[in-house]
Amino acid sequence: MDFKFIHASDLHLGSPLIGLSLKDEAVAKQFAAASRDAFTDLVTRSIELRAAFVIIAGDVYDGEWKDTSIGLFFNRELARLDRAGIQVFLLKGNHDAESVVTKTISLPECVRQFPSNSPHTFRIKELEVAIHGRSFPDRAVTENYAVSYPEPIPGWFNIGVLHTSCDGRPGHADYAPCTVPDLVRRGYQYWALGHVHQFEELSRDPWIVFPGNLQGRNVREHGPKGAVVIDVDDGRVTSVERMILDRARWAVVTIDLTGIDDETRALPRIEDAIRPVADQADARLLALRVRLEGKSKLHRVLKAESRRFSDEIQAAAQRCHENIWLERLRIDTADIDASSPGTDALAAVDLAAMLDGLERDPAIRAAAEALASSITAKLPGGVKSDEAPVGDIDALLADARAAVLGRARA
Repeated sequence: MDFKFIHASDLHLGSPLIGLSLKDEAVAKQFAAASRDAFTDLVTRSIELRAAFVIIAGDVYDGEWKDTSIGLFFNRELARLDRAGIQVFLLKGNHDAESVVTKTISLPECVRQFPSNSPHTFRIKELEVAIHGRSFPDRAVTENYAVSYPEPIPGWFNIGVLHTSCDGRPGHADYAPCTVPDLVRRGYQYWALGHVHQFEELSRDPWIVFPGNLQGRNVREHGPKGAVVIDVDDGRVTSVERMILDRARWAVVTIDLTGIDDETRALPRIEDAIRPVADQADARLLALRVRLEGKSKLHRVLKAESRRFSDEIQAAAQRCHENIWLERLRIDTADIDASSPGTDALAAVDLAAMLDGLERDPAIRAAAEALASSITAKLPGGVKSDEAPVGDIDALLADARAAVLGRARA
């Protein structure tokens, strides 16, 4: 018998997007809406494809509900699948574990939720499909759940559903740790994994897949996002294809300004680098981080006039497409002191030497650290280190030094 099913994970409905809200509340609202719209599209596509069932491998929610609106939205979309006769197999991950999300709304009849006290197998007799899984009871699960999953049902198509870091993945907590050999030894035909937000195929014999999340939420989650569609024929996976669903996208563009010593040459190079990324976003809202690197005489000017240059890059991005937002400009260039050996050059050398001394002064460093700590303490919880407006003290003092030298030279 042939059929297809959908494998999705990490919807993170209700994610507060705190770091984004600090920078632009309107853009944060667009990204929040994009997460919901992506799930609506997943449901629509599942119906259009006449999927036999949908698997959601954890983290439907981002945490405890502030109100019932997110739960009602999720219920509304699942009800569409119910009316279409499509079953849903739902596993709870670390963000929506039973101890984390305590509010509930009754879900449609089509939904089957994996228990958290032990592994469980759901059977679809007409398809001869067995789906094995176990939800998280608590946020932090350190046990290797995979080794206790049931034996496969002989002659049936067996699927394992697991929320896991599997061998460990950078940027993801090591929950329900396991290895690829652990999964292979179970003898299942497909493993539907969740927790990791990047699409990844860990194996094709058997298929072991992270679909990634439906919608990127920060710059670390850049590139296309979505779910996967799996075709099965005569008990064998015949194809696994990505289904791109994101409504807004993140991207990072790095431009080397080595040898570019004039702003009128730098801006066209930056615009040329942004244009293909804008085209790939295909009219989606694009949150763009631009990183400038290389040795350039522009370094001090960039540091001294970073706000003005950010505006110029935003304008360049809008010339590529109207729906691009400059999330952050990182100036990681290095200085080339091209001053002629005259009076101005000597003055610049004296100023640079004085600033070097200040950067190493314990009192100055202590004052800078105190100021940075006071700003960090006022930030809402959940803001990641690369989203915060303050970084390490050496970097802050280096930026301040470059800005002063740039203004002195202007």
